[in-house]
Amino acid sequence: MQKYIKVVSRIIEAEAVAISNIPITDDFGKALNLIHKVHRKKSKLVVSGAGKSGHVALSIAASFSATGTPSVFLHPYDAQHGDSGIVQPNDVLLLVSNSGKTKETIQLCKLVKKLNYQIGIIVITGNPDSELGKLADVVISTGSPEEVCPLKLAPTSSTTAMKVIGDVLLVLMMKKIKFTSSDYAKRHYGGQLGLESRKRRSR
Repeated sequence: MQKYIKVVSRIIEAEAVAISNIPITDDFGKALNLIHKVHRKKSKLVVSGAGKSGHVALSIAASFSATGTPSVFLHPYDAQHGDSGIVQPNDVLLLVSNSGKTKETIQLCKLVKKLNYQIGIIVITGNPDSELGKLADVVISTGSPEEVCPLKLAPTSSTTAMKVIGDVLLVLMMKKIKFTSSDYAKRHYGGQLGLESRKRRSR
């Protein structure tokens, strides 16, 4: 049993190191200002990614919608088959890709640019110099952490860093728009979180 405790400890420590090594740059502020465009222009945040990055993107989109910033998840594959129609003028596109080389995500980015809708593009990636990174207005680097997967293949530390970056942008936006418990309660009626938000509203 002791050997598993040591392994678990090393894995958690490695994930914590991955988070602490995320580069903290002005790009967070630039991304925040771009996402705030959603409120100024009455548009929305469109979040996308493929594979495990797509799961992170879906979580980010859901969290933004729950906290006052209209957001949707758009799968890059489906976007090539008509779902890109959800993109409207003045939307902001947030793309998540560890390698920055995912073909479908790059194609989505290029497709959106062709729409000429004045779309702001933010990329979260472990490879800022990638083709996807070069297509973006703002690039936030994960720091390209080494995966804790013993094969160094399965997305582990990289997806942890991506999710944390998404959380940072989320919290910064909540502060910027002064999102309150009352605002939260209006959007989240069900479950324990809805109950707790209504209690706080009534205080």
